[in-house]
Amino acid sequence: MTTLEFKITINAPVEKVWKILWDDKTYRKWASVFCEGTFAVSSWQEGDPIHFLSPNGMGMNSVITSRVDNEYMAFKHLSEIKNHIVMPAGESPEGWTEAMETYRLIPLDIGTQLVTTMDMVEKYIDYFQETFPKALGKIKELSEKK
Repeated sequence: MTTLEFKITINAPVEKVWKILWDDKTYRKWASVFCEGTFAVSSWQEGDPIHFLSPNGMGMNSVITSRVDNEYMAFKHLSEIKNHIVMPAGESPEGWTEAMETYRLIPLDIGTQLVTTMDMVEKYIDYFQETFPKALGKIKELSEKK
């Protein structure tokens, strides 16, 4: 597995970027870059499960391993979800089990730097290297709206 890292500077305070990232309405907007209609089901609290889902019930079963408001969020992907059914951990043919995904917000004089990392299986590296910057661009656009 390879860890990909993406960064973007956003002209908005960390509190606003945090809200854009994790508020259901805006999460759906920026995550739709990956798959139209993508959403998450979670309480968004540290230690709780989170399901990242497409409208057809495909996605990831994960856990929030760390949450520091306005600063850091980390997810550990445990297994895939197929047709709204959580697959057993360790049985992912794609190798997603134990993959981490993190979001760090760093305050700057001019706003916020968002740094995200994602453990990635070889098969999807090119896709995410092309698509993740588009998602960050959408986060930037939503965060910088007045």
